[in-house]
Amino acid sequence: MKKSLVALAALAVAGVASAQSSVTLFGVVDASISSYSSTSRDLHGATLLNPFYLNQGSVKVSRRELANSGYNSSRLGFRGTEDLGGGLAASFWLEAPIKNDDGSEGVATFNRRSTVSLSGGFGEVRLGRDYTPTFWNNTVFDPFGTNGVGTNLIQTAAGDFGHPTRASNTIGYFLPPNLGGFYGQLQYGFSEKTKYSPGLATPDVANNSRTGRNIAGRFGYANGPLDVAVAYGSSTVGDQFYVGTTTKINTLNLGASYDFGPVKLFGEVSKSKNKVDYEVTPFAGGRPDVDLTGYLLGVTVPVGAGLIRASYSHVKYDNNAPVVLFAPEVADPKANKLALGYVHNLSKRTALYATIARVSNKNGAALTVGGPAFISNAVFTPKNSTGYDFGIRHAF
Repeated sequence: MKKSLVALAALAVAGVASAQSSVTLFGVVDASISSYSSTSRDLHGATLLNPFYLNQGSVKVSRRELANSGYNSSRLGFRGTEDLGGGLAASFWLEAPIKNDDGSEGVATFNRRSTVSLSGGFGEVRLGRDYTPTFWNNTVFDPFGTNGVGTNLIQTAAGDFGHPTRASNTIGYFLPPNLGGFYGQLQYGFSEKTKYSPGLATPDVANNSRTGRNIAGRFGYANGPLDVAVAYGSSTVGDQFYVGTTTKINTLNLGASYDFGPVKLFGEVSKSKNKVDYEVTPFAGGRPDVDLTGYLLGVTVPVGAGLIRASYSHVKYDNNAPVVLFAPEVADPKANKLALGYVHNLSKRTALYATIARVSNKNGAALTVGGPAFISNAVFTPKNSTGYDFGIRHAF
């Protein structure tokens, strides 16, 4: 019985494949030996109220592992295109994350990308789960492509902030590729929440009314050595119907790269705002907005069959805390990161790589290069995080 089912499944796949103009199986298998170490420190000392305080020094968490996706994200995918004639084409793209280090995750979900689209002289209309436009600037203008310990802090902080890398249930439109170097996209993601009439029939459950809605766009120009793009996105990440609040994250970023030949330079600036909209503003003013600003500077240098990669990134949080009389001013959390790496191409598909990175946190920021989180409590404050990746990547 099992063999019969397998045979039927194979015939079904073959039938689908034969109906397409082209179907491609593709993927990346990336494995690395990776290490992470994060140190928190006791920054307290003796005071008039506690003159005998004994400083407890520092505490460290660390881990070494066989990891994946240090250079490129491990994945397995299927994509296909059917020529419909008259310049029209229908396409699909199904891409699944895989964990080749332990085999615990495979083609059980296509949450990296799952889209179907129609394209022609008008551009492309794409439906499904896809990357957000603002994420493209974070990854395209990062020498490390937002992978491994070298991932820039703008991307790391954006994830902690709640801004999505991908959005589900989206309708996307992409400009046609023949516009003299200009490119762009618009994206709308449905919240897919149930609406009740009358509104008082709505269940009193958090995040059941508007969360999940996403509106974004990205426009740029790429010609010769220059590539520059600006993106904006607004994501609804929380709501409470009866309290009358909606929490949004709005992000604006600008990225650019220029290839001089001997070196390629990268740069990005970004600003995000986590804000709560109130149907009725509280008398005390409600929760202040939280701002996140950051920038990235990077470079790649070709050396024979290899590539040297380096970047410096910085982020700063502004909690917009109200001023309290006679209380010390609270400094805004901030962090910076330095990453250095080398990629040696054994072929067009196979590469060896090494990356080392260090994050320095100040004023309570707690960003890491990956691995375990800081120990953070009333005694210990997150400080430095370091890590490395040594690995091999094979694409097919």
